[in-house]
Amino acid sequence: MRRPLVVKLGSSLVVDARGRPRRSLLRARAAEVAEVVAGGTPACVVSSGAIALGLRLLGEERRPSSLPRLQAASALGQPALQRAWQDAFRPHGVDAAQILLTSAEVGDRRAYVNVRNALGALFALGTVPIVNENDATATDEISFGDNDSLAAQVAVLLKARLLVLLTAVPGVLAEGVVVADGAAARAATFGPGDRLGRGGMESKVAAAELAAGAGIPTVIADGTAAGAVTAALRGGAGGTRFAASGSLPAFKLWLLHGKRIAGRIHVDEGAHRAIVGGGASLLAVGVTGCDGAFRAGDGVELVGPGGGVFGRGIASVDAAELAGRRAGVEAVHRDRLVLS
Repeated sequence: MRRPLVVKLGSSLVVDARGRPRRSLLRARAAEVAEVVAGGTPACVVSSGAIALGLRLLGEERRPSSLPRLQAASALGQPALQRAWQDAFRPHGVDAAQILLTSAEVGDRRAYVNVRNALGALFALGTVPIVNENDATATDEISFGDNDSLAAQVAVLLKARLLVLLTAVPGVLAEGVVVADGAAARAATFGPGDRLGRGGMESKVAAAELAAGAGIPTVIADGTAAGAVTAALRGGAGGTRFAASGSLPAFKLWLLHGKRIAGRIHVDEGAHRAIVGGGASLLAVGVTGCDGAFRAGDGVELVGPGGGVFGRGIASVDAAELAGRRAGVEAVHRDRLVLS
C-alpha cells in the first residue's frame, strides 16, 4: 500500500459565518480526495468544525471559555460534521469513516500502534477516515491544542507521503506576498486565529515544521481554490511548501513527537558527549539533577550542561532513584532514546 495523503481543513473552511457546513467547498475537496483514492493513494482528512457547528445549537456566536460548554458544543456538532463529510463523499462511492483522538492515544505506544492499524484497515477498505480531536472528553492536559498539531501527529503516525494544511489564505504571507519556501516562513508576521477555531498561521507553520522534520513534506495552501489538493500532491505552484528534512524509524518518531513528557534529566558534559557522540545509554553517574517526579516508563527530556534540550527518552527508573548519581544505575537505555 502506498504511503497515505493527509489533508487538514480548519473550521473557517468547514463552517460558514452562520454556523452551517460549507457544503459546496466540502464537496469540491471531497471530489479531489476521492480522485486521489481512486488512483491508488490512501487518504485521510483531519477536519475541524465540530465545535463551530455545535455553537449554533447552543445559541453561541463565539467559542465559550467554559470547558463544559465547549465539550457540549463538540458533542452536538460532531455528528453534523461527520454527516457533512459523508454527504460530500457519497457521490463518489467513497465511505467516510470517523476517528476521534486525544493525545492520550498518541502518548501511549500500544494505543498509538492500534490507531495506526485501524487507519490502515480503513485504507484497505477504500474508505477515507475523517479524524478530529475528541473535544467532548479531552482536557487541557490531554489536548493537542489545535487540529494543525493533530494533523501533523497523524501524518507522523502514518508516515504520510504528504501533509496538506488547507486554510483560507493562499499560504504563509509576508507583506502580502506568499512565502513559497517553508524555510523562510518562520520570519513572517503571524496574525491571530479565527473566531471559531484555535489555530492561526503560526500553528500551521509549527505543524508543518514538525511533519517536515519527521520526513514528511508539507504544504500550506488555499483551501478555497479549485484543485487545491491535487495541485499540492503533484507539486504544483501555489502555497508554502516545507521540504522533508529528516527520517527516523517509527518508534523513534513516536518517542520524539508522540510520547508525553513527564520531566527532565540534566546531564554532565561526559554523559552528553557519550550519548551524542557515542550512542551510549544514560547512566545515573552522569546525571546532575532532575525536574519533575517522573516514574519508570515516563517520557523525559535530556538537558545538556548548557541548559539546552538535546534529546528525549523513556526513563528506566523513577526520578527518586537517580538521587546520589549511583554507579551502575541506567537512567535511559540508548534504544529508548532519540536525539532532538
